[in-house]
Amino acid sequence: MGLKAGDVVVLKSGGQALTVSEVTDEMIECVWIGEEGDLFREKLPASVLELAHIDMSDDEDEDEEDDEDGEESEDEGDDHHANKTAEVA
Repeated sequence: MGLKAGDVVVLKSGGQALTVSEVTDEMIECVWIGEEGDLFREKLPASVLELAHIDMSDDEDEDEEDDEDGEESEDEGDDHHANKTAEVA
């Protein structure tokens, strides 16, 4: 399969994305963050893993749509809040 440290993979049976941290001849060590923020690390056989297909374009499209609709982005909202605070003081 040719996995290397830093690759993002998933179990062939499904589940969340895992990051490859180390590759040996026999096992692939992966790390991931659990639902409560705990860091997990597990060695798995390469035969149960496949590269994850992550589509980052959806997130970027949503940000662009907000800007086009004239809504404030988070950064603009923070500046606006800072200005209001300065006016009150």
